[in-house]
Amino acid sequence: MSNALNWFEIPVVDFDRAVKFYSTIFDQPLYTEIFFDIPNAFLPFAQGNVGGSLVHDPKRQPAQNGTLVYLNANGQLDTLISRVGLAGGTIVLPRTSIGPVGEIAIFVDCEGNQVGLHSEAA
Repeated sequence: MSNALNWFEIPVVDFDRAVKFYSTIFDQPLYTEIFFDIPNAFLPFAQGNVGGSLVHDPKRQPAQNGTLVYLNANGQLDTLISRVGLAGGTIVLPRTSIGPVGEIAIFVDCEGNQVGLHSEAA
């Protein structure tokens, strides 16, 4: 096993609003598709690497107190942080050093999910 994580899904209530939010943060459109009658919007990732999507599944609800997923912000942490507020989210932990493994920030997205950003140490 090369990674403990191989896929993640972030639940959303308003699919279009969430797609716009994450498209704004990453400054690129998200690819959307319906799988098993559930709308998905894929966050940026390179083929063969860990990835994830936004899912509009009525069985799942956004949360601030569950699993915390950290999105890759390598080399662009400040840029992504600056886009969170513009997109309608709130930073709850500003850029914070976590020692030799880099820096993190945590935000609440437009759906109410708490999500992390991580950038490796330079």
